Amino acid sequence: MTLSAIDADLPELATRFAAGPQLFDPEAATARLNDWLTELEPAAADGFRELFASTPKAQIVLQAIVEASPYLFDLVRADPPRALRLLRSDPDQQLTALIARTEAEILAASSEAAAMTILRRMKAEAALLIALCDIGDVWPVMRVTEALTDIAVTGVQQALRYQLRQEAARGRLQPPCTDFPEQGSGLVVLAMGKMGAGELNYSSDIDLIVFYDLEAPTLAPDIEPQPFFVRVTQAMARMLSQRTGDGYVFRVDLRLRPDPASTQVAISTAAAMDYYEREGRTWERAAMIKARPCAGDAEAGERVIAEIAPFVWRKHLDFAALADVHDMKRQMQTFRGQTQIAVEGHNVKVGRGGIREIEFFAQTQQLIAGGRHRELRVRPTLTTLNILAASNWITTQARDELTEAYLFLRRVEHRLQMIADEQTHALPEDEATIERFARFLGFADRAAFAEQLLAHLNCVQGHYSKLFEADEVVDAASLPPVDYAAGPEDQRLAEHLVSLGFKKPAMVAETLRQWMAAEYRILRVDSTRRAFLEFVPTLVDGLARAEQPDNAVIAFDRLLQELHRGGRLVALLSQNKELVALVALVLSAAPRLGDMVARQPQIMDGLIDPRFFGAMPDRRELSSRLAATLADAGSYEEFLDRLRLFGQESLFLIGTRILSGTVSTQQASIAFADVAEGIVDTVHGLVIDHFSAQYGRIAGQQTAILAMGRLGSREMTASSDLDLILIYDFDEEQPDSDGPRSLHGAQYFARFTQRLISAFTTRTNYGVLYEVDMRLRPSGRAGPVASRLCAFADYQDHEAWTWEHMALTRARVISASPEFRAKIEGIIREILTRPRDRLVIANDVAEMRRAIAQEKGEDDIWDLKYAAGGLIDIDFIAQYLQLVHAAEMPDILSVGTVTVLDNAARLGVLPSSDADVLRGAARLYHNLTQILRLCVSEKFSPATAGEDLLRALVRAGDAPDFSSLEARVKETQAEVRAVFSALLQIES
Repeated sequence: MTLSAIDADLPELATRFAAGPQLFDPEAATARLNDWLTELEPAAADGFRELFASTPKAQIVLQAIVEASPYLFDLVRADPPRALRLLRSDPDQQLTALIARTEAEILAASSEAAAMTILRRMKAEAALLIALCDIGDVWPVMRVTEALTDIAVTGVQQALRYQLRQEAARGRLQPPCTDFPEQGSGLVVLAMGKMGAGELNYSSDIDLIVFYDLEAPTLAPDIEPQPFFVRVTQAMARMLSQRTGDGYVFRVDLRLRPDPASTQVAISTAAAMDYYEREGRTWERAAMIKARPCAGDAEAGERVIAEIAPFVWRKHLDFAALADVHDMKRQMQTFRGQTQIAVEGHNVKVGRGGIREIEFFAQTQQLIAGGRHRELRVRPTLTTLNILAASNWITTQARDELTEAYLFLRRVEHRLQMIADEQTHALPEDEATIERFARFLGFADRAAFAEQLLAHLNCVQGHYSKLFEADEVVDAASLPPVDYAAGPEDQRLAEHLVSLGFKKPAMVAETLRQWMAAEYRILRVDSTRRAFLEFVPTLVDGLARAEQPDNAVIAFDRLLQELHRGGRLVALLSQNKELVALVALVLSAAPRLGDMVARQPQIMDGLIDPRFFGAMPDRRELSSRLAATLADAGSYEEFLDRLRLFGQESLFLIGTRILSGTVSTQQASIAFADVAEGIVDTVHGLVIDHFSAQYGRIAGQQTAILAMGRLGSREMTASSDLDLILIYDFDEEQPDSDGPRSLHGAQYFARFTQRLISAFTTRTNYGVLYEVDMRLRPSGRAGPVASRLCAFADYQDHEAWTWEHMALTRARVISASPEFRAKIEGIIREILTRPRDRLVIANDVAEMRRAIAQEKGEDDIWDLKYAAGGLIDIDFIAQYLQLVHAAEMPDILSVGTVTVLDNAARLGVLPSSDADVLRGAARLYHNLTQILRLCVSEKFSPATAGEDLLRALVRAGDAPDFSSLEARVKETQAEVRAVFSALLQIES
């Protein structure tokens, strides 16, 4: 579009910019914006300069985008005339016109590729327009969410309509109107969640459920409904989700359908209704509150909503449903920071005081009362709060405070997602980045932002924590005092336990009787027994707050039986009552951690450290803690014991934070690696001193520890071994050590390495520190345990196999002098950046993957490492890309898999759509793997796994239930394997 086509007399949007953002570095932002303007065509540059001169706030908004949002700046740079046109438009009219133009262009589209391009251009223009209205404070928050929802609905409708037109052209569909082939088809697309409520966030996925009528009135006579509608649904989702050169429209999630692990992406209405009647869960009822027909056969959609209504809205409040609502609340309260709410790293969606708590506050009361009070059957969250207040279900103060918090948190959420178009809800981890973000949001500084944020989060948490509180207090108080030693026959005790939320009161009562009888070994000490018996009422109340109260009692009982000494643990829990439910979660979901507590109760001391729920300690802080732990060790053996205790306490604390949701699994991976790295460096120094006292030193000697595998890539889990290589060097002219028991050259370093391994693996009173694997050294098991630097370089240069160079992409020197480190890193970089034959490497990688599949199998989807399309596939892709491209693009190199994928996409050697698939898969696999490594010692089987573990996995996978998670894992593995096969050009 030329400048003359732009109506310069109506700068509507630009003149309506209000408060807007504040700049973090005005000089740098101004300079960068000016640099960009000089690159434009003169007419376009003049247009922007004229606009800035007449509306200075427009310039500030553009500067803020340049400074804070790479995604939005890319949209501006991609089409400057479009950006200028939007700034000079009326946004409401512009959005309406954009939707109408898109519908007309889709109708005339000559191919699916053309239709996909049209939809992506619509999304790009809408994304920029809506962001400008949000950043400039032109539209209120809910107008922003409405606009985003309108674009999503248009995308779904047009993609579906295009596919159905194609089917009609092929003769498979016989619609009465070919322009609107969905009419009368019996095909229904329900928008769920925020899309259904008109509340989409800026970078939201869209949750859809697709139903079809088995009669399918407009299908051709010889066409089977199920395969037809499944194919159409898949094609529609592909049109929206697939990333092309123009980006994507929306990521489509179809896993809210009934039993997604075993059903197709489109399900018949009859089968769905049968499922909801037989086994529909309370969370599915809650999800259906916001369900809205958004595409397909509109009349059939309304019939579906009417048919589902009896499942969602019960005529009478049944107590099983109320118990489920309590369980849902417990699931929401996954001990994310206990009562603490932070700024840095806080998740404004699922963290304490976040958006989901406001939504849950409203939805659960809809579930309870909506059957009898039809006015509560509404979709939008704020509308629900209004009706709840008008009907005296909540106070007007609660409505006003929750509404204000909701609007504030949604603004924060949108601004977070505008930065890079990522579906993120977590604030930055460090103060400096928060400072920059606060300015982008319009605050003067971090302090001003933090004040408002914390006030809203604490307010929401206060209202949320009181949900159903009155019922619980009244029920408990109405009962007479109970005797915890009375046993299961006592009716008052049984009623009391039920009122607290226990579903197996007889089992719990029997366990309490045994506790009160003090029959356990740890209770034989009088002081411990007295303290424990006084603590039992508080303990029972704390266990009742666990996600699965009955399981928590069983787990705590098992701990009591296994404890050798318990006075310290009883004192700790009795003085820190909030820890009881957290410990119950750990004990019931992660037996590995429970065993550690049973052996060493003192490792729980870290849970009462105020820093426990703060930021994860970095390597410097860990090193200082480790040094303090070891400071006054009196002997080598005591030194090793303290190292083991430090390692176990660190593992326990990180593992607990994973389960409690107070740390991301990526942060946990790095923390596990930082702990291991600090310990390795400490042991290295200790063994050098201890060994040289016996054998002396060799002139010019240097030793380095090279981390490989998960430690090298900083992707460790609770059960990771240490893959290490020891590299040494010395003065060739003086090869003998100078100690009283002199050793010669290679013999010296071989024995030194054995001593080093022994320091890690010898079992002491505190167990084993780490298992050490040195099979990645040159020549593997056949080679010496330590490699001289020149031999290492020569082997890598002339003898190493492709798989060894693949492993070398993760190599990282973690303990060495700076000079020796630099030599080793130089050798590794030289090896990795040499030119290679792509076809040879591809064949080697594919052959190695086949060999692993034959040895380990690849059919178990829950073997997340070895399954087809699992972690191994992603790792191999990253390693392959580095080996074949590092010669020309050394910037691709990194020890971290996701960073390699980012680099590869940025350098253009990995399609962005493939990078999205692989990054998402890596995050999912790592999230689930962290939980599984904490909780499962053997092979994971969903059929035999406990409910607590399944819930932990569901949370880690951000899924509504386990069936949805299983479906997501299957779909993800299929996508990863497709990328792997295409990239290496091999048969699937």
